[in-house]
Amino acid sequence: MKYVDEFRDPHLAERLVRRIHAIATRRWTIMEVCGGQTHSLLRHGIDEALADVIELLHGPGCPVCVTSAAAIDHAIELSLREQLLLCCFGDMFRVPGGNCSLSAARAQGGNVRAVYSPLDAVRIAARDPSREVVMFAVGFETTAPATALAVRQARQLGLRNFSLLVAHVRVQPAMEAILQDPNNRVAGFLAAGHVCTVVGYESYVAFCQRFRVPVVVTGFEPVDLLAGLLECVAQLERGECEARNCYERSARADGNLHAQAILNEVYEPCDLEWRGLGVVPRGGLRLREAWREFDAAIRWPRRTLPVIESSRCRSGEVLTGQLRAVDCEEFGRRCTPESPLGAPMVSSEGACAAYYRYHGASTSAAP
Repeated sequence: MKYVDEFRDPHLAERLVRRIHAIATRRWTIMEVCGGQTHSLLRHGIDEALADVIELLHGPGCPVCVTSAAAIDHAIELSLREQLLLCCFGDMFRVPGGNCSLSAARAQGGNVRAVYSPLDAVRIAARDPSREVVMFAVGFETTAPATALAVRQARQLGLRNFSLLVAHVRVQPAMEAILQDPNNRVAGFLAAGHVCTVVGYESYVAFCQRFRVPVVVTGFEPVDLLAGLLECVAQLERGECEARNCYERSARADGNLHAQAILNEVYEPCDLEWRGLGVVPRGGLRLREAWREFDAAIRWPRRTLPVIESSRCRSGEVLTGQLRAVDCEEFGRRCTPESPLGAPMVSSEGACAAYYRYHGASTSAAP
């Protein structure tokens, strides 16, 4: 398949691995931001092939994983209301909130339905005006344009029974928060190619200069990732810190202007709580004033109950790259995909799930 098969070429991948080994004079610490990249790095054994020269840190690049327990608890509360249907993507079902998951809430009578698109939720609301339909809007800037389109369509149709519970997060503010942490060890970043396809990567130019780290935009296939790692290591060896694009077939400096226009029409940045990072300044999106009539959090405010997460789960350290999944004492023991303690073991993009799937329950990665 064009633009896929050539980026899975094992001979090219092997040459890139050798090149990285040849230019590295020390072991560099590089964080990939996207959970999809994490899974690809582990699935193709890139972490092990480069273990001597690169320590890979797995960042908070899984929007399902970083959605706060408080936001999930709010979604659960809404699902238990009479005549209200909560819609969400299927990967949110088993992510734990403070008390339980949406899947557990549905077993207790909660009205939760998986949808493939936010527009599915709009169609459900249009078919049944007697029922309130809430779309749990989760994801990075990649999915936010779709939820913005949904709420715009709801207004065009005159729907009064549709709203969004917004938990969209923004990637770059989280990267800034990680670099400002006293325990930060990140020397360079692989940026999420799909996010940059939407919002571009021009803003990383100032980011690199401010924090003195290189940022390389990459895709998700093994050759994509190895080319990005090679560029990042080469910059680190030269003492450079620039924003570079190794995903030219999809990402551009200015991004997708049409998607950005829709995004900016409906949403504005806001401070938001991330699981593992706490409140991230301008780390989320909220509906602009002109669209607040569709804000489920305003229609049905969350009860002010304390959120208590599992004390055994160290997902916060995993999501910020301070702890490898396999080094958590609960990994593969009390925490498995069948019985997860935290979000990174549940999500298809979570780092714990990736290690469990590709390295096994008891395998430790290279130190």
